[in-house]
Amino acid sequence: MMKYFQRLGRSLMLPVAVLPAAAVLMGIGYWIDPSGWGSGSAFAAFMIKAGSAIIDNIPILFAVGVALGMAKERDGSAALSGLVAFLVVTTLLSTDTVALLQGIKPEAVDPAFAKIGNAFIGILSGIIAANMYNRFSHVRLPDALAFFSGKRLVPIMSSVAMLAASVVLFFVWPVIYTWLVTFGTSISKLGAVGAGLYGFFNRLLIPTGLHHALNSVFWFDVAGINDIGNFWANEGVKGITGMYQAGYFPIMMFGLPAAALAMYHTAKSKRKKQAASLMLAAGFAAFFTGVTEPLEFSFMFLAPALYVVHAILTGLSLAIAALFHWTAGFGFSAGFVDFVLSSRLPMANQPYMLIVQGLVFAVIYYFLFRFLIVKFDLATPGREPDTVDDNGTVAGAGVGAGATAGADASRAPAAGSATGDKTAQLAAEIYAALGGDANVVSVDNCTTRLRVEVNDMDAVDQQQIRNTGVPGINVVGKHSIQVIVGTQVQFVADEIIKMRS
Repeated sequence: MMKYFQRLGRSLMLPVAVLPAAAVLMGIGYWIDPSGWGSGSAFAAFMIKAGSAIIDNIPILFAVGVALGMAKERDGSAALSGLVAFLVVTTLLSTDTVALLQGIKPEAVDPAFAKIGNAFIGILSGIIAANMYNRFSHVRLPDALAFFSGKRLVPIMSSVAMLAASVVLFFVWPVIYTWLVTFGTSISKLGAVGAGLYGFFNRLLIPTGLHHALNSVFWFDVAGINDIGNFWANEGVKGITGMYQAGYFPIMMFGLPAAALAMYHTAKSKRKKQAASLMLAAGFAAFFTGVTEPLEFSFMFLAPALYVVHAILTGLSLAIAALFHWTAGFGFSAGFVDFVLSSRLPMANQPYMLIVQGLVFAVIYYFLFRFLIVKFDLATPGREPDTVDDNGTVAGAGVGAGATAGADASRAPAAGSATGDKTAQLAAEIYAALGGDANVVSVDNCTTRLRVEVNDMDAVDQQQIRNTGVPGINVVGKHSIQVIVGTQVQFVADEIIKMRS
């Protein structure tokens, strides 16, 4: 079950990755005309409306993205089926259609049906469409119906499946909707405390990939909160809308880079250079783009107690920002780019105070991390205990091992090393450590991680993977392992796929 939800989380990353485009377009538009929302500038109106075309259709993006990501093959018919499934259910359960089915006036219809076109329904449509693709994409019909065989059959079966799903949702959705609204409202009523609890659990769920499910409740229009959509659409209450986003900026732009500096300063002398390269790249990614996984995974499993401290500080940051009504928003993540783009939006409230808060959190992160690492001798990057390989050579796990690994004569030269292609070399080393063609079943990637299915986990040389210098690895099942590479993971995955073809 956990593996299934991780695949779902990975699939959601495709549509979520589109949101930065909306942030750029709407941010530029609001920057030009922050009070008129385009009424004072045709160019601003053009940019704002172009961005809203993405924000307003997030459920459709989820339906298409999840269908594509959850299908066994990334095929266009799966994506089309996700769209078809979403259109069927949202049309059948629209307010007007439900009024016809019940024989009542539209204004008397349960308000839940006015919100049927939401992210949850989009995800559900994508899941059903993917299942239809996996089941029917290779089915052959009799000759008389041969035209509809295989992939052409998938959208048809998705439509049929959504007819059945719509019947169930006709009775179940009002109950689900009411529960979600109640849950969201209960958290909202907690004010700053609720925001803090959300931030804390968001970070704790990062290792499983299930943080996307939590985000959908607060960021999108599943329970009526829709924090991201309302912030960029200038809807809601200034100082309140954005409260589930603002507190991330001090953490991602200042706190985590300061933690990276602390881990570099506490690294062993002989490993400082390797630690510096990792911490600098990961810290910059967190500050500039808000992509924190390379940095978080670098110590998440090496020092889990330290990661819990990070989760607590994240919750504290969201609570403080919400308490003082300092707000800013993001289209993708809480990095410098989104901060600049959102700072002049109408809903942004004293966003400069988030910088002040961030500087304070940078000090807290640096000294607290440094104290805990030294006090409890935590094995953060550059501080891992030395290990002895089969040849008797002393090597460090993780970051520090890269220098000695290259000297191991027992390892064959990696493909691409002769041409200086570091990406191809890294891919070849990781693939060999995974067991190569004999052991690797499938390879995929999300924003920062390789997601690999293997026949035999015992055949995977985890130490050799760490020796390549990647931020970390995560074994999530008997046959599933994740290799945290960073923001360049797609190119590493492409190289591995070339080796398998």
